[in-house]
Amino acid sequence: MRSIIGIHEKLPLLESLPLSFQHLTAMFSGTIIAPILLGIDPAIALLMNGIGTLIYSWVTKGGIPAYLGSSSAFIAPTLLIIFAYGGYAHAQSGFIFFGLFFILMSFVVKQWGIGWIDIVMPPCVMGAVVAIIGLELAPFAAQQAGLAPWPTAIGKVVQPFVIDGKVVIVSMSTLCIGIFGSVMFRGFIKVIIILIAVVAGYLLAFVMGMVNTTAIANAAWFALPEFNAPVFDANAIFIIAPVCIVVLAEHISHLIVTGRITDSNLIENPGLHRSLLGDGISNVLSGLVGSTPNTTYGENIGVMAITRVYSVWVIRGAAILAIAFSCIGKVSSAISSIPVAVMGGITMLLFGIIAVQGFRMFVEQKVDFSNNRNMVVGAVTFVAGVSGASISIGSVQLKGMDLAAIVGVALSMSFWCFDKLGIMNTEP
Repeated sequence: MRSIIGIHEKLPLLESLPLSFQHLTAMFSGTIIAPILLGIDPAIALLMNGIGTLIYSWVTKGGIPAYLGSSSAFIAPTLLIIFAYGGYAHAQSGFIFFGLFFILMSFVVKQWGIGWIDIVMPPCVMGAVVAIIGLELAPFAAQQAGLAPWPTAIGKVVQPFVIDGKVVIVSMSTLCIGIFGSVMFRGFIKVIIILIAVVAGYLLAFVMGMVNTTAIANAAWFALPEFNAPVFDANAIFIIAPVCIVVLAEHISHLIVTGRITDSNLIENPGLHRSLLGDGISNVLSGLVGSTPNTTYGENIGVMAITRVYSVWVIRGAAILAIAFSCIGKVSSAISSIPVAVMGGITMLLFGIIAVQGFRMFVEQKVDFSNNRNMVVGAVTFVAGVSGASISIGSVQLKGMDLAAIVGVALSMSFWCFDKLGIMNTEP
């Protein structure tokens, strides 16, 4: 095999298949965590990730080697909708809005470019909001890992928190494998360390009698994923809306990074507008059938950087494999039977990584916090997100990442207007 495989190059099947499976394993653990945490069938996410990736590849004319996987940015607001506003079907209307938002942005970008994004959500806001996503999810990871009590219903007598030794052993073992493997392993094994940790934790839980094997045994070999229709809910749309801006910025960043890796200007050709359109169509379809929202995946970008295989045909192969696996009932059942303790151990690592990615954005975007404007906007955005503050607008309560995004955007837009009016103090 040559040292570099270009975007449009097509490899023989025997070479392409293992490379496609490698991409599937890289995104597998990340893309199934979201549906498991949200209590839906992981098979529907695999199916729509695969279909969405093929749609994306077609819309972008086979010019961008990107895989669409389940987005973790929507987990926190979706959990809020599930527990407070009627269930997952209500959240689906927010996902459809997200897809339509991306479709609208594709036309905006085609007409006016992307300079306005730095005005609406500059790096000092974007980094803070991304960090808050991880920090907001961290307590949920601790609850799954058996290290913190689950919330109780209002009026229910609170019992003393008792640690379940088996749950903690499984969760901490999974976490340790993820931690030390990500530092000590090399090459492809390092790329799939999350999957390795989940499998190891699953096996340990199986030995300790924590896996329901009856459901796997009773599952059919062939079974279509479970589809669910959306329920229109304006409250859910309002809660999901701020996340759309964060994922938009993430999408653009991924496209820029992929362009650098492949030595291509993907923003210009085939164009950011095509990339947003393909992603948007995929998410509208996902919301209609009950899947999780999709986004371009950093894990797959990392695989390309390591292997220097950029072929879009390899990505398409991974999408086809995901569709095939989603229809194997025993595989879907095995995934659904992963104990909460296993997911708690791995999410303690993953949610922490999401938070750190926000701080990483400060560094990579060279945010100057000696500038009072950046310092004030970043500080207030952080406080809005982590202080527990909430604002009620009608029947919707904004808090955490949603409130932080709205506050950050409002401040950024205000300062931009002040600057245009000539009343902004530009001194440090």
